[in-house]
Amino acid sequence: MSARHPIISITGSSGAGTTSVKRIFEQIFRRERVEAAYIEGDAFHRYNRADMAAKVAEEQRLGNPNFTHFHADANELERLEAVFAQFGETGTGQTRTYIHDEAEATQHNMAAGNFTPWVDFDPCDVLFYEGLHGCVVTDTVNVARHADLKIGVVPVINLEWIQKIHRDRATRGYSAEAVMDTILRRMPDYVRFITPQFSLTDINFQRVPIVDTSNPFVARWIPTPDESMLVIRFANPRGIDFPYLLSMVPQSFMSRPNSIVMPGNKLDLAMQLILTPLILQLIERKKRLM
Repeated sequence: MSARHPIISITGSSGAGTTSVKRIFEQIFRRERVEAAYIEGDAFHRYNRADMAAKVAEEQRLGNPNFTHFHADANELERLEAVFAQFGETGTGQTRTYIHDEAEATQHNMAAGNFTPWVDFDPCDVLFYEGLHGCVVTDTVNVARHADLKIGVVPVINLEWIQKIHRDRATRGYSAEAVMDTILRRMPDYVRFITPQFSLTDINFQRVPIVDTSNPFVARWIPTPDESMLVIRFANPRGIDFPYLLSMVPQSFMSRPNSIVMPGNKLDLAMQLILTPLILQLIERKKRLM
């Protein structure tokens, strides 16, 4: 953690909705005139698409059918931690972009499935990470200790699967069966490397459908925010003005002393109300030390 150079880390699985949350942060940054440097978790994958396919095939031959991008060994987590540590100390660092599709390939003039070169951050107020491993802790790395504000985006598992199936079919051309195979392969690594992070976050935002999602693999539609509730858990509720939040968001209520429940369509409002003061606190603390 660093008062001079704060780091905000958004952690969530593929299909969890972290990209939508990133857009809300971007709105806050623009409104409050906060300059942010952005890191995508995919930038720290260890292998490009072709090499990852070869690595997965190799692991399968060795008797491991479950090697995925969730696994620590599939990512350069030591380098990610080093970037967090460097930024915390100096406000500098590097990142790159993983090219997912043809639109990004055209933008970067490179083939999809590859990485752009590493580039330095522009001068900024905060570092913003969004991806799979923003709060990961293993035997060799501890990324979580470097972040000043840690946010988990955690839909209930069936909703997460529905969102992933629909996204991968619509934007990446995968079949439902292919996405299902990916989900099954990822499950051991999901349990080992993803879920433990949500015990280390400062705040978790979890969307819970109030419609039937019993079989996510045949769901024709993603439950809408209007068909969901939002559970927000604070690791440390001290200093959170719950009466104010309850008054600002109709139909909200406390389910536990550290948890508030809101209608699902109030995610944007909830994040604006909760996160704006926390971001401004980081910036004020930074300014006092400059």
